Amino acid sequence: MEESINRGEFQPNLAKQSSLRLGGSFKSTLSGRSTPRNSPSFRRLNSGRTPRKDGRSSIGGALWFRSNRLLLWLLLITLWAYLGFFVQSRWAHSDKKEEFSGFGTGPRNTNSVAEQSQRRDLIASDNSLSANNETVANISGISKTINVALAKKDNDVPSHRKTSSKKRSRSRRALKGKSRGRLKPTTEVKSSDIEEQEPDIPTTNSTYGLLVGPFGSVEDKILEWSPEKRSGTCNRKGDFARLVWSRRFILIFHELSMTGAPLSMMELATELLSCGATVSAVVLSKKGGLMSELARRRIKVLEDKADLSFKTAMKADLVIAGSAVCASWIEQYIEHFPAGGSQVAWWIMENRREYFDRSKDVLHRVKMLVFLSESQSKQWQKWCEGESIKLRSHPEIVPLSVNDELAFVAGIPSTLNTPSFSTEKMVEKRQLLRESVRKEMGLTDNDMLVMSLSSINTGKGQLLLLESASSVLEQVQLQDDLKMKKVSNIKEGLSTLTKRHRIRKLLPLLKRGKVASNNISSNSLSRRKQVLPNDKGTMQQSLKLLIGSVGSKSNKVDYVKSLLSFLEQHPNTSKSVLWTPSTTRVASLYSAADVYVINSQGLGETFGRVTIEAMAFGLSVLGTDAGGTQEIVEHNVTGLLHPIGHPGNHVLAMNLRFLLKNQLARKQMGVEGRKKVQRMYLKQHMYNKFLEVIVRCMRSK
Repeated sequence: MEESINRGEFQPNLAKQSSLRLGGSFKSTLSGRSTPRNSPSFRRLNSGRTPRKDGRSSIGGALWFRSNRLLLWLLLITLWAYLGFFVQSRWAHSDKKEEFSGFGTGPRNTNSVAEQSQRRDLIASDNSLSANNETVANISGISKTINVALAKKDNDVPSHRKTSSKKRSRSRRALKGKSRGRLKPTTEVKSSDIEEQEPDIPTTNSTYGLLVGPFGSVEDKILEWSPEKRSGTCNRKGDFARLVWSRRFILIFHELSMTGAPLSMMELATELLSCGATVSAVVLSKKGGLMSELARRRIKVLEDKADLSFKTAMKADLVIAGSAVCASWIEQYIEHFPAGGSQVAWWIMENRREYFDRSKDVLHRVKMLVFLSESQSKQWQKWCEGESIKLRSHPEIVPLSVNDELAFVAGIPSTLNTPSFSTEKMVEKRQLLRESVRKEMGLTDNDMLVMSLSSINTGKGQLLLLESASSVLEQVQLQDDLKMKKVSNIKEGLSTLTKRHRIRKLLPLLKRGKVASNNISSNSLSRRKQVLPNDKGTMQQSLKLLIGSVGSKSNKVDYVKSLLSFLEQHPNTSKSVLWTPSTTRVASLYSAADVYVINSQGLGETFGRVTIEAMAFGLSVLGTDAGGTQEIVEHNVTGLLHPIGHPGNHVLAMNLRFLLKNQLARKQMGVEGRKKVQRMYLKQHMYNKFLEVIVRCMRSK
């Protein structure tokens, strides 16, 4: 029974299949002819089987997706996440968020872009006018419009962003607006030797003097050497190198300005690294332009000034703080680790009462105080006695030194000398550098360039220097005027007497008609030319003054205003004044100068790093008779000293006049100063004295 049922079901199916096959060859059947199996007509008539196979494959793909729904959803989620990330990144980095989001792409947006472009043009023109008309506020950096103008010039939109905006734009006006883009601030430091600054003095300004330099490119071209070529200069066989090798040091910078304390700490870190030590730096204030130089020298700067720096300092063998301003960090460090003060050497480089008051609560908690000069050490110990502060140990005195780079350029033997860069060759190159820089400054051989490089503030005494220089220049001008007047009077007197004398002699001849009357004037003129004196052999040098450092973060706004106001009232003095920006490339400036002035007021200069640098280049020094300057400069030997304050103006002016008239004495003082630097103030001298500090303070293994 079941077999019959199965047969019954099977037969209709078979009939269906046979009917389908017959339908496929219906035409050939009617014609009574059979088609060969391999003929084209047979393949064409029986091609209906192929769609059946395609249908089966598509059904199989659908079944596969139906069975793998999870994979499909994961794929969709991935695509959606990628699209969202792409949109978000474009939104975050696009300069035109409205255009990117789709709003404002019509004519209304075109008008807004045009208005924005006009507004930018007006701002740019206003800023350019303000840059040209700025007088007093420019040097200290109080002109905000100039800052904006500089930011727009330096921080332009990248080229790839401009290209993409061009592709999206539809009109020329929109393209012009988009290509400008919205300007963003940048933290990239573009120069390693010039401190970030505003254009304080226009380069062509006759009211305040001219802005010259820096001359780093001139140095590289003539010397054929640059600080980037500097390699390790450590004396591996010395005691200092053996002591610090494989040790860990933490150096505390109070700021990164191009002044004595930060520069000295940076050079100390460089020497420690060169000798095989591990060095980390903590910067309390990033004010200044030395960050790029620290990176170039591969000095690691800790980002955290609190917990991370405290933990790192606790693991170090020695902590060296480089300023009295570091008192707050030292106090917090000792609060976190009470035993940490035993590994702190405090190298104090200031000598004013305000710095003592800031640090007096922590002075007795560190292992040792280190000072720069004998006068500074005595002053601070006197203040400690007045406040009943008992120090843990007797202070050490470690004066600063001339670094290897400057000694190398000055022609003093250093670790940078090689057979191709011997001291003799460097002396010749320095002379070429002097001639090139003075030519760019517009100076002649008859000009005596007096230089003063430091931050511009009351304590450095630049205004008093200007007053002294002005008195010299005005007196020279007055003497020249009197001399010219005297010469003109002599000319008039001689011409009158000569005429009378010649007329008396020629009267008899005139009566006889033997001499023409026009010979009288010609003879008198020839006689006048012979009588006039010739001053070419006794010509006196003229005074030129170079002041730096323009744009330094340590400059005081009000004091800079007073300098410019003085120059505005003394136009003759301003014609002899030059300005130079703050920079680490000072070898060219020392090479071009003839005299250096250190006019620090109050208690005087703590030490005077620039003083010994100037002496290394053979410059005679005019300094105040106070502080560390009186310890460095020997009166009438390496330079001339004058009192502080306004009473010293007259003496300083007299010293300037003396050096103007006596070139041989000026050069001899420079020679003696150079000898003293080679004897006392080179790198090896400083580190030999610093060795005692490390031995007494560093943690023993």
